[in-house]
Amino acid sequence: MTGARRRPQRADRPEGGAVDPSGLMDLLGVAAVLLEADGRIDMWSPQAEELFGYTRSEAVGQYAALLLLHPENQDAAVTLFADVMATGRGWAGAFPVRHKDGSSRMVEFRNMRLTDNLGDHYALGLATDRTTLRQVERNLALSTRLVTQAPIGLAVLDNDLRYLAVNPALAAMHGVSEAGHMGRDFREVLSGAPFLDAEAVMRQVLASGAPVVDRQVVGRTAADPERDHAWAVSVYRLEDHHGHVLGIAIMVVDVTDRYEAARKADQAQQRLRLVANGSSRIGTTLEVERTARELADVVVPDLADMVAVDLLDSVLQTGRPDVGEGPALFRALAVKTAYPTAAADAIVPPGRLTTYHADHPAAHCIRTRRPHLITHLEDHARIASDPEAAHLLARAGVHSDMAVPLIARGEVIGVMGLARARNPQPFDDDDLALACELASSAALSIDNAVLHQHIRSAAETLQRSLLPRLSPRHPGLDVAARYRPAQAFSEVGGDWYDVIPLDGDRTALAVGDVMGSGIPAATAMGRLRTATSTLADLDLDPARILTHLDKITHGLDPYIATCVYAVYDPHRALLHVASAGHLPPVLMRAGRPPELLDLPTGIPLGVGGVPFETTTLGLEPGDQLVLYTDGLVETRDDPIDERLEDLLRLLAPRDRSTEVTCDRLLRQLRHPAGHDDVALLIARAQPLSAR
Repeated sequence: MTGARRRPQRADRPEGGAVDPSGLMDLLGVAAVLLEADGRIDMWSPQAEELFGYTRSEAVGQYAALLLLHPENQDAAVTLFADVMATGRGWAGAFPVRHKDGSSRMVEFRNMRLTDNLGDHYALGLATDRTTLRQVERNLALSTRLVTQAPIGLAVLDNDLRYLAVNPALAAMHGVSEAGHMGRDFREVLSGAPFLDAEAVMRQVLASGAPVVDRQVVGRTAADPERDHAWAVSVYRLEDHHGHVLGIAIMVVDVTDRYEAARKADQAQQRLRLVANGSSRIGTTLEVERTARELADVVVPDLADMVAVDLLDSVLQTGRPDVGEGPALFRALAVKTAYPTAAADAIVPPGRLTTYHADHPAAHCIRTRRPHLITHLEDHARIASDPEAAHLLARAGVHSDMAVPLIARGEVIGVMGLARARNPQPFDDDDLALACELASSAALSIDNAVLHQHIRSAAETLQRSLLPRLSPRHPGLDVAARYRPAQAFSEVGGDWYDVIPLDGDRTALAVGDVMGSGIPAATAMGRLRTATSTLADLDLDPARILTHLDKITHGLDPYIATCVYAVYDPHRALLHVASAGHLPPVLMRAGRPPELLDLPTGIPLGVGGVPFETTTLGLEPGDQLVLYTDGLVETRDDPIDERLEDLLRLLAPRDRSTEVTCDRLLRQLRHPAGHDDVALLIARAQPLSAR
């Protein structure tokens, strides 16, 4: 090379900063050798030193063919070199090269002619170890094959989450072509709300470098916009050998089948829990409305977004379903929604009577005795009672509905209607089967409650008919009495009171309690009250009266009863009283605190064999006697002694009226849900001249 020739100089570093080098060139270890036109080595790169073993000083100036090639290959190499220099066509191929250490290795060459500004020609040879090159080629081929043919979705995104590469599997999952991904942002391709979390995970991996493996994402893509799919997504950060972040790689595996199987298994477990929950929560009382509310509480929100429970009004009125020829008349029992919604105004409120048009699901259930499922609801008038209700249901987004008959003892007694709005999943056959199972159990409980309600109503009517109507005048006494049946889901008992006028201006006072409940107890009570009234006319001592009642009660086996019987003589201001196992009466004297009378308690009526005793005490005008049954003071949680103390405390302030005292005692002592009857009688002594 003459002095006029200019050697290539090292380029200055760009002002904007150097571009990061590629690791692939370093991996291949590409050597560069510059030959003069006669084949002598003019330039020798450090990579050439590593590849061939000769230092720069040993190689520069030597003929390349003689230095590097075996004798048998030198002529072929010289011919190829001359052709490149003469024609300017490049050459590529492999030659076995003689290493400085004497070994031989196959080297891949790329030769090309270069021309400087003076028109002189050079030959540039690029060389790399063929074994290393073949390994890289094999790896690349394998990677390409895996990327293009693997069923796993693969993609590479840059630091701004723009797609750089996508394989066919991922393109198919997204429903977007491979070309449609290139250069687009992740959120442009997958814009649905479920993918917001996936984007956050990608940015987290970019920032931290910690991979995220098998993160489940559930959503819908353009490939199948009508159905949810599930994917297991793994995200890895990509770095070069210098540690510079290149972007991220994502692996996506469609696990929809596994997701659906797990979801169905979870739904099955949830249904089992719901059935078990229904068994424990539905039918805890014998109250019709409460049982319907319990059914509604079980199905919302686990099964439906809203529910309505309607019962045939004929069942409530007569205990038997009677549809007749016209539209069935329903009474709404319970309504519940999972959240505040305008749809609640479209549902008939509890207590209201209503009828439904012939195409309504409830009417369908009554006619066919079969459930009615509307998977995808389009015409809201089908399930609405009127056009305004249909508008409210549509505005609330109700999209799926089903109606299930309430069948008890082979008769349809009502309907349960369920709907979904916020829950995007339509009702399916499994949901219908679950609703039917819950409805079947609840229907029996509701029917039992209806039956109990009718029996209780009959018993209460009988009970009240057997109680006396107090006379407005009793010589020397001001009398007030009350009877309160047990709470709605308990049967009435056999509590009674009586005020019987006797000869000589005397008055008999009686309060009793037949143990038991229902119509039999009320009937036994009526027989005892009749016997008491009959025996009172015989003008017997109270103890003798109780003795006769004991014999009568013994004949009413298996019933026993407690009773307090007293006779007041206003002329002598004396009270004769006897007790048969009853709670002690309260005596209230003027200027003294109320006290429990210390009477010989005796044994209940019907036991027999033990005599009764009569106690005589004075009862002056202004004094009061309080007779009551255990339902006034007994509870399941409080000791009876404490409750009797409460009774005395409440009687301490004297009311001007015995009627007021009765009401106050019932209001403050008896719980609204008391499980027992209460009979209460208060008699105040007064001068004979007073009315």
